Amino acid sequence: MQIRPAHANDQPALWAILGPVIRAGDTYALDRDMEQDEALAYWLGPDKETFVAQDDTGALLGTYYLRPNQAGGGRHVCNCGYMTHADARGRGIGRQMALHSLAHAHMRGYRAMQFNFVISTNENAIRLWQQFGFHTVGRLPDAFDHPLHGPVDALVMYRALNGTLPIH
Repeated sequence: MQIRPAHANDQPALWAILGPVIRAGDTYALDRDMEQDEALAYWLGPDKETFVAQDDTGALLGTYYLRPNQAGGGRHVCNCGYMTHADARGRGIGRQMALHSLAHAHMRGYRAMQFNFVISTNENAIRLWQQFGFHTVGRLPDAFDHPLHGPVDALVMYRALNGTLPIH
């Protein structure tokens, strides 16, 4: 697997990843009816560095973006979003993108990474972030209307990027 910057010609394959995740509505606070053009404009926005994970055939397996979490005095903390193709889940793609994003953020000079809205029912993501040293620094009660579970909490997770980065 290779992780590289996204290109404009990746858009159809990106939509094949983004569309089902957005439509499911269980991990991102995005409008479930978001159209393809709007979703791609969001994911590939000028405020983000967007990457794709691809296999040896060039098929896209996942994608993530990295951006400053805030402007001005908060620019040293980055934020990311990750999505894996439904057919590629359970193969370690998310883990590889997480490792890449941590290393890339560190290389870009960010001093910390923060996830602002991790849905509490997204147990796989929470477990992965905890394995990589993220801590829950806030809990927003009933902040997300889950399509199956109703109101659920959203977590704010944070990790400093100084010191040793995970390498596994």
